[in-house]
Amino acid sequence: MEHLEIERKFLVRSDMYKQEANSQERIVQGFLNTHPERTVRVRIKGDAAFLTIKGKSNQAGTTRFEWETEINIAEATNLIDLCEEVILEKNRFLVPLGNHVFEVDEFLGENKGLVVAEIELQHEDELFDRPEWLGKEVTGDVKYYNSQLSKKPFKDWL
Repeated sequence: MEHLEIERKFLVRSDMYKQEANSQERIVQGFLNTHPERTVRVRIKGDAAFLTIKGKSNQAGTTRFEWETEINIAEATNLIDLCEEVILEKNRFLVPLGNHVFEVDEFLGENKGLVVAEIELQHEDELFDRPEWLGKEVTGDVKYYNSQLSKKPFKDWL
């Protein structure tokens, strides 16, 4: 199937990734739909905006359908006004390592204090280098999905 996203997700145990990052970008995103079978996301990332549809993850939580198209920022801003509950805000750091790039999201607002790293892979059992700041794997743990952070933010986990 085309448009498959294969990724693994980890907690981050130190801010050493900031020294290794080659770029940083602010992201604002909301969800028009967070049904368990599909999510529809609106994202403003720097000076670009996107509409993304994601399907249900496989049992391991590593693979799912993803379709994305660029939209203009005015459209995205209007759509964010229609989104569910909490709008996510985060700073994303891109950290190259070997043949891969880790996307490290430092959440802000109601999810402040949560830092998660994701790595996209070509196949589920692909090997990759693990930086020392990479912590516990949370791939497949639904509470770390952005769609769920918009419903039950990190600040409410206690």
